[in-house]
Amino acid sequence: MKAVVMTSPGNPDVLQLREVPEPSLQSPTELLIRLKAAGINPIDTKLRKRGTFFPEQMPAILGCDGAGVVEAVGPGVKLFHIGQEVYFCHGGLGTRGGNYAEYAVVDERFVAHKPATLSFAEAAAAPLVLITAWEALHDRARLQSGQRVLVQAGAGGVGHVAIQLAKLAGATVCATVSHEEKAAFVSQLGADRPILYTQTDAVQAVLDWTDGVGVDISFDTVGGDVLSQCFAATRVYGDVVTLLAPDTKTDWKIARDRNLRFSFELMLTPMLQGLIEAQQQQAQILQQCARLIDQQKLKIHLSHTFPLAEAAAAHRLLEQGSTTGKIVLLIDN
Repeated sequence: MKAVVMTSPGNPDVLQLREVPEPSLQSPTELLIRLKAAGINPIDTKLRKRGTFFPEQMPAILGCDGAGVVEAVGPGVKLFHIGQEVYFCHGGLGTRGGNYAEYAVVDERFVAHKPATLSFAEAAAAPLVLITAWEALHDRARLQSGQRVLVQAGAGGVGHVAIQLAKLAGATVCATVSHEEKAAFVSQLGADRPILYTQTDAVQAVLDWTDGVGVDISFDTVGGDVLSQCFAATRVYGDVVTLLAPDTKTDWKIARDRNLRFSFELMLTPMLQGLIEAQQQQAQILQQCARLIDQQKLKIHLSHTFPLAEAAAAHRLLEQGSTTGKIVLLIDN
């Protein structure tokens, strides 16, 4: 099969299209999936630059997000049959083949039925960001109806989903963006207060919006000094969730003084640590989100698509920053 292979850590040019052996079913509950599209996420570019979590297993195929058609099933498979359309977040970290390829093998427990109303490209853009935003808001911050939520980088892959999930839960939402076009975009998604951080002090804007109290939940999808901004914008006894490792200059005093509950969200943990039940729960999140998508209550914004052979160009675009929504590789097989 054709696959984009990472031969060594480095710049995007280490991603090369090659012929590699097609994966085969190894356990009774696995599916062979003919991939139609693969999502590209920041974790992919990080692993490409620094090396995968398992550097001894090279070359590697990146890509956690995939969407395609079930081609074959193991004898123990109960939930899927040949010909069904699926989407999932699995593989691509260095131990198992990723989804920059024509085929992938995934246990049925970690797969969900693709939303019927989405194209394969849109479906491949969805899994990692859906799971991340869902876990951050519902599992970490324990989002409740009536709360006020700050989403940092609201037009990004995770951010644009988080805005919608918060609104669906009955929250009011403010979201930081870099320019007017993105402000219009997040408003269309339901954000009650877009904040142009390039033109105004984001923390002050949040405090003005909340009559000086601060939001109940701040969601940091950016890192760096944005985490300290989240602390300053969150009310006493509020919640802050981040996707990134804190910067050494993070102002923890504000967090302590306000008795904030602080959480990390890394949706890759179940995959990295082999937590089967947690991976099944993530597949259930995808099933729930598929229903919301097909009910026209949740949207996935696809920004750019590239052919599989142009994975390097897709990585370059993502690393330029400021992308609205998601980038996807199209797999012609």
